[in-house]
Amino acid sequence: MAALFGARVRRLRTAAGLTQAELGALTHVVSTRITQIERASGAKPTLELARALDTALGADDLLVELWPYVYREAFPDWSRRFMEYSERAVAVRQYASHVVPGLLQTEDYARAVLKVGRTLSSEEQLRERVALRMGRQERLSAPDRPELWVVLDEAVLRRPVGGLPVMRDQLARLLTSAAAPHITVQVLPFDQGEHEAMGGSLTVLTLPDDREVAYTEGAHHGQLIEDPDEVASLALTYDRLRAAALPPLMSLDMIRSVREDNHRGANVPSRSERRRVAQEQLQQSGRGRLRGGGRRPPRPRPRP
Repeated sequence: MAALFGARVRRLRTAAGLTQAELGALTHVVSTRITQIERASGAKPTLELARALDTALGADDLLVELWPYVYREAFPDWSRRFMEYSERAVAVRQYASHVVPGLLQTEDYARAVLKVGRTLSSEEQLRERVALRMGRQERLSAPDRPELWVVLDEAVLRRPVGGLPVMRDQLARLLTSAAAPHITVQVLPFDQGEHEAMGGSLTVLTLPDDREVAYTEGAHHGQLIEDPDEVASLALTYDRLRAAALPPLMSLDMIRSVREDNHRGANVPSRSERRRVAQEQLQQSGRGRLRGGGRRPPRPRPRP
């Protein structure tokens, strides 16, 4: 698909009588970037660049429509199959152990999640991945939108991914999304203890023919499961998680409470402040032990 995209750019450029340098100037990139695109080498074009090329070459959205297929080549086969299933699913059930699921992420939160680790090698790839994730969210407002039921581990709410302002906006997005009739959000609190899906996330998709597939994901791997017996076992695991979670209204109250109380910058010491306090405690521990209610023993008075 990258080669096809490049061939279309080259054909349109030639028909327009433009050099690579001239096309680069029109789209605000260097000429070598146009060369890479036409030869299908180097980083894949961003959606923004695909739009600029489409406009400069008068391609009538041809390049924009090709772009998603070019980008999907960056994903493994099983990941592409999972995305294809997701686009057709009539019901999506998700348990998230560490981060908010992609379908409910804000753009800033998605950027913070995707830039962690070694999977992306450039800022351009990061922009591409964020754009694709935001594009997939359009399914939730489409006429054939799926029923979405999400169970969030409490850790998802407590970890300020992207910083406190980003997390506050993300929690607000959860509250807004949960108001939609086809979206349900629950929280699995810490006090429920251990459970079958600890350490990873789980998604169960129901397809139009009532068939189900499952997807499990860890920090650096994912697995698509299509065997009916395995899927049935994972669906049961999900149902148990959903039963152990707080009811939807109580879950929204908890999300609201975390957003209002636990994510106020004034209540969360900065890293430098925590370091300063730790150093003071270490210094105090070397000056003698405290007695009783935290007061030092009285010094003996000098005799007259």
